[in-house]
Amino acid sequence: MFDQSSPSVRLLLVEDDSALRRMLKINLEQEGWHVTEAADGPAALQAFRSQRLDAAILDVMLPEVDGLSICRTIRLEGNNTPVLFLTAKNTGEDRVEGLRLGADDYLGKPFHLEELLLRLKKLIRMNQQGQTGVELNELSFGTKCSVDFAAYQIVTHEGKAQGISKRESMLLKLLASKAGEVVSREEILEVVWGYDVFPSTRTIDNYILAFRKYFEPDPKKPRHFFSVRGVGYRFDQ
Repeated sequence: MFDQSSPSVRLLLVEDDSALRRMLKINLEQEGWHVTEAADGPAALQAFRSQRLDAAILDVMLPEVDGLSICRTIRLEGNNTPVLFLTAKNTGEDRVEGLRLGADDYLGKPFHLEELLLRLKKLIRMNQQGQTGVELNELSFGTKCSVDFAAYQIVTHEGKAQGISKRESMLLKLLASKAGEVVSREEILEVVWGYDVFPSTRTIDNYILAFRKYFEPDPKKPRHFFSVRGVGYRFDQ
């Protein structure tokens, strides 16, 4: 039995419309929940990284960093907080993109408050039961290669185990999550390196070269990690 009205339930509310945010906070607190507010992307990321959360309401259209980028970043960092997107962008394509990036639910504006509360209670219950969505924790490809994202460990094409950095792990996970697709340099810099420091694209090239040394039998003839000139990078399994 899980008590969804317990004050130990902690929610993050990310919404840049102050009137809507105030109304939602009042109603969420009436459910007995503790609510942390954020009005922009950087504040939301800070809250995700610094607090224990049972669920989050995340607007898509936010100042500085949009909700899709936030969701993608926290998932790459291994944060599995259930996320409900609340947005005026409610086409089928928008919903698919949000869910593909790791959101657990999607509710369009305008919405019924009762429906929002019911959806949140479901996410909280699933989180407390440990039944939220599947997380990409491990990756295997080639004949011997594998990545343990949680442990920051890899097995190279030679079958040797070694550690990697958190940033290497995040970049590998981003590329793997879009296997077969070209990921732009801009997306990589925004999601993996963050929003305050943007290194040169040469930095990404160096990471890709390192991945080829780890995972490609012949780095000059890659099978898994490709650079697409003028566009970005692609991972193929």
